[in-house]
Amino acid sequence: MNQWMILLVSVMAFASFGASSGFAAVRLDPVEYTVGATTYKGFVAFDDAASGKRPGVLVVHEWWGCNDYAPTRAKMLAELGYVAIAVDMFGGGKTTNSPEEAGKLAGAVYADPAAMRALINGWLGVLKARPEVDPSRTGAIGYCFGGATVLELARSGAEVGAVVSFHGNLATQNPAAPGQVKARVLVCNGADDPFIPAEDPAKFKAEMKAAGADYAFIDYGGTVHSFTNKAVDAFNIPGAKYDEKADRRSWAAMKALFEESFAK
Repeated sequence: MNQWMILLVSVMAFASFGASSGFAAVRLDPVEYTVGATTYKGFVAFDDAASGKRPGVLVVHEWWGCNDYAPTRAKMLAELGYVAIAVDMFGGGKTTNSPEEAGKLAGAVYADPAAMRALINGWLGVLKARPEVDPSRTGAIGYCFGGATVLELARSGAEVGAVVSFHGNLATQNPAAPGQVKARVLVCNGADDPFIPAEDPAKFKAEMKAAGADYAFIDYGGTVHSFTNKAVDAFNIPGAKYDEKADRRSWAAMKALFEESFAK
């Protein structure tokens, strides 16, 4: 047997050992949170081979509901060593492929800001109660509607280490009070997003400055709405398009913020 054959057999043996001996395997399990008569149905992703408590991250879906996209991002976070919950903000795990229906579902949540904040804070409690999670090291990310949701979480004064909004709405009916924002805040925004009113970035920055928040705002030039989600291209929505560079760079910015925020 020559040296290359020996090497090949060794690699195959190691791979077989890894597959049968409990090496890293990311699980995606259902998780529920009930408020009154409504059960919200999400998913939790974690590495079942890891031990000890880890940082936890909420992942909030776009206006389509908690379809495959948010759980996929949750799994990506689990591969980085986090426990991630892809939450349901609509109830019953409701999803849609209709922009009209999506607008109605998201609009119903936006219409009651207090309930919106209460729900995402409730999900934060679910995350912190997980046995795998270190409750002192938590974060939240969100996309479009979800980006607005995690910014409301930060504005609410929640005990969360960092939040990241990807192409999320910036406006709010309840601006943060001075000293209220405890999280580090990162906004990843498409500089040419037609769904974000031109005045909103400046208003948001002024709000964060007045609140004394630790925040960063990144504009990605030549980038429009939903720049992180490849699936959006199939809808042919004017002003919404995937952008590989902005997706990759914004994810890297999130990773850097979490590494800083969750360092012991």
